[in-house]
Amino acid sequence: MALLLLPAVTANNNGLAKLPPLGWRSWNLYGGNVDQSKIESIMEGMVRKNPRYTVDGVPTSLCDLGYCDVGLDDNWQQCGSYGSENYKYHQEDGTPVVNTDKFPNMKKMTDKAHSLGLTAGWYGNNCICSDSKIGDRKFYQGDVSALRTFGFDSYKLDGCGAQTDMQLWDDLIKATPAQSGRDAIMVENCHWGSKVPYKPNATWCPWNFYRTSGDVRANYPSVVGNLQTTITYATQNLSSPGCWAYPDMLEVGVLHTPFSTDKGLTMAETRAHFGGWTIVSSPLTLSHDVNNQTVQDAIWPIISNREVLAVSQSYAGHSGTVFKAAPESLTLAATNPALVSKEMGVEELRAVAPLTVPAWQYFYKPMLPGGAQTAVLLMNHANVTANLALTFSDIPGVTCTTCKLRDIWNHVDLGVFTGSYTATDVGTHDCAFLVVTPS
Repeated sequence: MALLLLPAVTANNNGLAKLPPLGWRSWNLYGGNVDQSKIESIMEGMVRKNPRYTVDGVPTSLCDLGYCDVGLDDNWQQCGSYGSENYKYHQEDGTPVVNTDKFPNMKKMTDKAHSLGLTAGWYGNNCICSDSKIGDRKFYQGDVSALRTFGFDSYKLDGCGAQTDMQLWDDLIKATPAQSGRDAIMVENCHWGSKVPYKPNATWCPWNFYRTSGDVRANYPSVVGNLQTTITYATQNLSSPGCWAYPDMLEVGVLHTPFSTDKGLTMAETRAHFGGWTIVSSPLTLSHDVNNQTVQDAIWPIISNREVLAVSQSYAGHSGTVFKAAPESLTLAATNPALVSKEMGVEELRAVAPLTVPAWQYFYKPMLPGGAQTAVLLMNHANVTANLALTFSDIPGVTCTTCKLRDIWNHVDLGVFTGSYTATDVGTHDCAFLVVTPS
């Protein structure tokens, strides 16, 4: 199969996210129950070199692996009633109001991040006590001025309030000089797939990565469903350096979730989730408790796998997507239907809705030009173990008939094969992750 490389969308010109960014954000762990001490504790965990967690025998921190941005995700604001129009968390002049009981010194928090070799992320256009009637430029400017004063380096812009003008955000961020931290700001467009690079024109992308989906949840159908939303953007080459498609943060190691109907992911599902985000060049945003040894023990082999991370941190003209799928479909159910309540909101219902997908899907991503190295992820969505047969000529851009395969989950060279290879006994909701090179 030929590899069709369409012209990539023109990225944000701030020079950031040349490869998919890695980091951590607070929502899945803390939700609204967050404060400065919790964020600073996570910062310390991100750089800790615990002898339990090694790569090639060397104690390694999460930041050593590239996860170096720590982001606050909602509920930093002091909800109330301000100004003549009763704004929810802005003063009349556009200044945002910080809850100083929870965050007594934002600048001290970002200074701590910088002292540890981390970057610090903020959050705007909030969902908790959202300001739904503040489209005036002064509110954008007030938030950007606070971003600069506090010394943040990245900015997640949600879609709940009225501040959805992504071009204005970009203009003001670039026009407002940094007082500390880096000058360019890594921007996440979290508008749930409603603002995407080809609208209003084919080269518009005033952010660094953008949501293609609603919120992901800690269940396999939600993970697989969100992964599907990247396909249309990858097919059009609208996920590329500086402007990456993003099906939401990682649920890897997430134990606490906002909805009781979430079951969490098995280790096989966790592997498939991480592999799926990697193969489509999604930013990798952790959201588990990095200071919980039980959780970290379980997921460390996945999130620290340098061969898998190398797939994420490569780009050879295409972000990666599906190239083959089973002819038969199946339905994945996120929860027992008896647990679905009429009181659930739209997002809750979406998170537990059944999902129809092919029984298996094969994804690819070129790692080097000309088919010199290609990653392939074979995903088994079925509820039974499967043998997954891969024909080399089906992989876009791969021209070798006799190819060398490496299993990058297990760091094992599988050997040289002619024409095809079958991954045997791939477990339910699990995957095989291969790198294909010419023999």
